[in-house]
Amino acid sequence: MKQVLTIAGSDSGGGAGIQADLKAMSANGVYAMSVITAITAQNTEEVADVFELPTSIIAAQLDAIFDDFDVAAVKTGMLSSTDIVKTVVKLLKPQQVKNLVVDPVMIAKGGQALLKPDAIDTIKKELFPLALLVTPNVHEAQQLSGIEITSLADARRAAKIIHQFGCANVLIKGGHLASDRATDLLYDGRFFNIYKGEFIDTPHTHGTGCTFASAIAAHIARGKTVPDAVQTAKTYLTEAIRHSLAIGHGKGPTNHFYFLNQG
Repeated sequence: MKQVLTIAGSDSGGGAGIQADLKAMSANGVYAMSVITAITAQNTEEVADVFELPTSIIAAQLDAIFDDFDVAAVKTGMLSSTDIVKTVVKLLKPQQVKNLVVDPVMIAKGGQALLKPDAIDTIKKELFPLALLVTPNVHEAQQLSGIEITSLADARRAAKIIHQFGCANVLIKGGHLASDRATDLLYDGRFFNIYKGEFIDTPHTHGTGCTFASAIAAHIARGKTVPDAVQTAKTYLTEAIRHSLAIGHGKGPTNHFYFLNQG
């Protein structure tokens, strides 16, 4: 079984972050491992508090994983500070990770900032050049590119700018597009792939970005090309949203193991 690592923050509500990553990876047929960067006090309504782990323990977790496991792919999520980003970059570089999926997590569903402004530049300059794939949503792509995105044409322009930061592929997720909702755009520096999907009208989409990126990482680890991994992960995510869970008092989580409840 392929072994895949997520480096991200913990969500005490279980719907996003490390918890979503572990579920999505497991549901997509790989063995999931984790390096926790921060602990959030979080539920379906808000992020109440954040505690960043010391970089020494983040580094120790990374060392422990790479000392023992055959890591087929790595996915990063919440890397809230410049120090944390630099620590992750420093530890990943010597491992020469070929299959790195970077989800540039900036804002929680409830609107809370999960990435300090000064860390955005560090991610662009130091982490993106290591990445096989970067997976910003529309809001994140706007911040990274400096372009307002309201259409697929805007997304194309933004993808070209983000690609220049050094990543091999850019996937702009279209869940927040004003037009062409649920349409994702993949750019490899030469060609665009368009992934049209069914827009499911539900508020219960907590953790969709984490889930999507983790499922993609799982399928890349299992040998799929980036375009095929994106398509397979998108099909999985659509069903996880379709069967999402109306639990808590806010935006409920996707249902990572929806297929276990089908007769």
